[in-house]
Amino acid sequence: MTDFVHLHLHTEWSLLDGAIRIDDLVKRLIEYKMPGCAITDHGTLFGIIHFYTKLRNAGLKPLLGCEFYVAEGSRFQKKATKRGEAGGSHLILIAKDERGYRNLVKLGSKAYLEGFYYRPRIDKELLKEHAEGLICLSACIEGEIPQLVLQGNFNQALETAKWYKTLFGEDFYLEIQKNGLASQEKVNAGLLEIAEALKIKAVATADCHYLDKEDAFAHEVLLCIQTGHKITDPDRFKFETKELYLASPVEMAERFQDLPSELLSNTLEIFDKVNLELKLGEPLFPRARLPHGEEEKEYFVRKAREGLAQRLKELKAKGELYTSEEEYWKRLEMELEVIVEKGYAGYFLIVSDFCEWAKKQGIPVGPGRGSAAGALTSFALGITNLDPLRYGLLFERFLNKERPSLPDIDVDFCMEGREKIIEYVAKTYGERHIAKIATFGQMKARQVLRDVGRALGFKPKEIDPIAKMITPGPEVSLAEEMKRPEIQELLQINPKLKELFELALKLEGLPRHASQHAAGVIISPLPLDEIAALMKGEEGEAVVQFDMKACEALGLIKFDFLGLKTLTIIDRTLKAIKEYEGLEIDINHIPLDDPKTFKLLQAGDTDGVFQLESEGMKDLLRRLKPSDFNDLIAVLALYRPGPLGGGLVDQYIETKHGKRKPEYLHPLLEPILKETYGVLVYQEQVMEIARAFAGYTLGEADLLRRAMGKKDKELMQQLRNDFVERSVNRNIPKDVAEKVFELMEKFAEYGFNKSHSAAYALISYQTAYLKAHYPLYYLASILTYEINKSEEVSKYLALAEKMGISVLPPDINHSAAGFSVENGAIRIGLQAIKNVGEEAVQEIIRKRPYHSFIDFCQKVDTQKVNKKTIETLIKAGVFDSLEPNRAKLAANLPRILNFSQETKSSSLFGQTSLLKINLASSLKLDDVPPWSLEEKLKFEREALGFYLSDHPVRRYRPIIESFTPYNLENLKEVKSGEKVLVAALVSEIKLKTTKSGNKIAILKLEDEHAVIKALLFSDLYQEHLSLLKDSLLLWWKGEVEVEEESVTLLVEDIAKFEDLKFFKDGFFKLYIPGELAKEEELEKIREFCKTSPEESLPLSLVLILPEARVYFETNGAKFPLSIPFMEIFMDNFRPIKIRYSEK
Repeated sequence: MTDFVHLHLHTEWSLLDGAIRIDDLVKRLIEYKMPGCAITDHGTLFGIIHFYTKLRNAGLKPLLGCEFYVAEGSRFQKKATKRGEAGGSHLILIAKDERGYRNLVKLGSKAYLEGFYYRPRIDKELLKEHAEGLICLSACIEGEIPQLVLQGNFNQALETAKWYKTLFGEDFYLEIQKNGLASQEKVNAGLLEIAEALKIKAVATADCHYLDKEDAFAHEVLLCIQTGHKITDPDRFKFETKELYLASPVEMAERFQDLPSELLSNTLEIFDKVNLELKLGEPLFPRARLPHGEEEKEYFVRKAREGLAQRLKELKAKGELYTSEEEYWKRLEMELEVIVEKGYAGYFLIVSDFCEWAKKQGIPVGPGRGSAAGALTSFALGITNLDPLRYGLLFERFLNKERPSLPDIDVDFCMEGREKIIEYVAKTYGERHIAKIATFGQMKARQVLRDVGRALGFKPKEIDPIAKMITPGPEVSLAEEMKRPEIQELLQINPKLKELFELALKLEGLPRHASQHAAGVIISPLPLDEIAALMKGEEGEAVVQFDMKACEALGLIKFDFLGLKTLTIIDRTLKAIKEYEGLEIDINHIPLDDPKTFKLLQAGDTDGVFQLESEGMKDLLRRLKPSDFNDLIAVLALYRPGPLGGGLVDQYIETKHGKRKPEYLHPLLEPILKETYGVLVYQEQVMEIARAFAGYTLGEADLLRRAMGKKDKELMQQLRNDFVERSVNRNIPKDVAEKVFELMEKFAEYGFNKSHSAAYALISYQTAYLKAHYPLYYLASILTYEINKSEEVSKYLALAEKMGISVLPPDINHSAAGFSVENGAIRIGLQAIKNVGEEAVQEIIRKRPYHSFIDFCQKVDTQKVNKKTIETLIKAGVFDSLEPNRAKLAANLPRILNFSQETKSSSLFGQTSLLKINLASSLKLDDVPPWSLEEKLKFEREALGFYLSDHPVRRYRPIIESFTPYNLENLKEVKSGEKVLVAALVSEIKLKTTKSGNKIAILKLEDEHAVIKALLFSDLYQEHLSLLKDSLLLWWKGEVEVEEESVTLLVEDIAKFEDLKFFKDGFFKLYIPGELAKEEELEKIREFCKTSPEESLPLSLVLILPEARVYFETNGAKFPLSIPFMEIFMDNFRPIKIRYSEK
């Protein structure tokens, strides 16, 4: 053991500040024969649990601490101080014992929840409240006492040191550092003088920020990423020393050789003072609400049995009981035994409680999610709505006696009701007992290249192609990518890129930023601020500072509250059908063999259908042609990269349609794989194979399945030997057992959870059923849900048109708040109109009907429906049924509003409607010409966010198709990296300044088919600034980037629509139907083309015959390169198509 330990150290969890990975730290501590060290990240406790567990597992002693920011005055004072944005001085606190740990996390919580201003801050009031059990160090040169020394305020420094000594007693130490800075030497001299004067012990520290001295430059780059500066910026934030690495005990002794040796040995004194044992691994189950006098286990068992009895009664009544009641009861008792033994009864009761509460409040709850859908207990308690016995779902995939960790029960709720349920849980179990969970974004391969590239001064157009060479995906390693020949070749010829990759490699995988888990909520039996540090979430709610793994280590139990918009859409559809058709549909008991639904699925007509909307999924449905619900379960499991790339999808389809026979390595496989046509699709099938061949229990089989996913070669060999041996003992030939194991091993790479697939297939089927039988109501519900998202509204209005459903414009007397069904059509709702709030909508609906525009202005409260709102209503066309000339209403609006105010204040206003109408008719409105189509469309888009009467691009589509086969809709079928040319309008421009100071324009491009994102880098943006106007049709040339159906165009060039500069080097082809292929017709075309003075391109003719296409040369004939000419030509020679071709 050495005579020194590090007490001031910043790990990777000191975000974009510390670069010491805990795994590397552990190895180095062992190498240096150091017994442990402290973690003191800046202002946060993000990493303390990972630090604790990793050091403990390595036989080292972890000291848990933090370098806090201490506000100069009160933590509640939120204004800049003379110390600027730093948020105050620094102070090191280390937990000495369990009481110290509780105080450490309370301080860490209050720093965020009460003191956050630029940074999380505590103050001296908090220190006085929570000093017990903490060791205090005066910190680096940014500490309060060092700063006073540096400023020459020695007496004040002395008084401050006295204050800390009084508070912490023998647990307060003055921190001495040797880092080569002249200012530090001045501070050290002052601190040693204070130590002598006040009999305070001093201690040696190193303020470690990176592991090796050679990492200093990489750390500078990391700081540049944090602050958004380039490494070349002279005024960037940086450390003026390269000594902040993990020095060995020998190096520390050398640094401090001119100072008393106690400075080093005092680190061991502190180390020995710490005696902190965290209770890890024991689940902290929250306590369920129980009826008076009942025990948790007994109540759970009784509730589950009563629930199953009720379920069986319902299933029998509906004719949906697919096996004997005895099988259900046998299964339930088996599950109950495991759940109770695992201590999981309370968890089930809590989930059941909030699901039951949600249903009582009318908040839709999903049929199931994840492996919990395989538990009959979930079904009995009303947590899920999917009969697991009907679909062969396994409880053991969710929970079994052999499973070491406890699983989550994930529940989907209506998106709009999710927060209400979390509020209910908080009130029921205590505000201090619940919090959301932190997640941390990492600098993955592509991200870190971009981050480091910006810091090194690379321009976006230089770094973007390099980053794109990296294989996309969260598991991609930069080290592996650098082995690729094309990247190696690049690095050999370009030293700057080599430096970029080497620096990126050092920083890859470091946590980059903190956010919150999308769905996870902790419910704790103890107040959370006594167990874990908290911070504020996006909406001001409490969030645990630890990630999921750290929470699990502490024993904290996570409940997943997921919001699913589809549940809201289904619920609204059912309510609309009941209101308008008088039909009450029980969506949980619709026939699962409905021919109309399967016809829709087989046609791939699944726009708007849950999980089945993507082009790839539509293609799979058309090829596979699902014929029963089991096929749909399989579709959701098969549509993933593994099965698609591995040929399993083709095998499934070909076998299903009789083009090949199912192949089974052994007869035992047939009953397991028969429903999936001999293809291994589900994880549950792996478990059943292990049971059938080797006699595993399903619990053992689940452990085998999990182990297979870890890709540990040594472990896999052990598993193989065990499986083969046990199979042989059951009379399975050894070679067959080995082949079956290989099949399972290969499948482990892409296996899917059948329980989850079945639950989500049920939602997919329900939405397909509603679309097939009640398309108007279903589409109206989708549109209402998306009412504030113009792009989504445009998309589904286009779908309505495609389905032959009429869309009625918004109307002042007929529109509801949302989209509604009216006489076999969908009526646009008033809330789809911008600047029309909920209060205005309710006022408009309440005061109906309106006999004229003036009548409207007289009736509504103009405090609620103001002039700006009315102007927007006019532009949206809501008054067209009263007055079709929108320009007339807009021009006369001020007069009408004045007139309305006068009549409202008149003593006559309260009299009869007839008198009001007569008053209104006395006002003569000025005649104004109607808006042109262009103006009308522009205003419609301004009011609605989309075009309604027509689309400006539509009239040019024949011209556009002459030059390019692409529109914005079919770009998603293009491969990433492909160069394309499209014509589109700019509908939105956002400028973003990168941390390196470069400007990027993020655009929305729109045509009559779709809206996509486009990116313009700074130079191109500046060059074409004058063209980037709203609603101007332009040509866009660039590279397509497709990610999960989302399309981005990386723009390389732009031109006005009438500027055909991209087409100068090609030629035109005229495709002529056979019946027009007469010499006089061709001569007519030649002569017509000669009439244009425009620049012309070579022309060839293609004769379209029933059996062939015949190409003709035209002996030098040319076709004008002019849009006006092309429009005239198309009008005169309508069936003939013009197509541009590259030479």
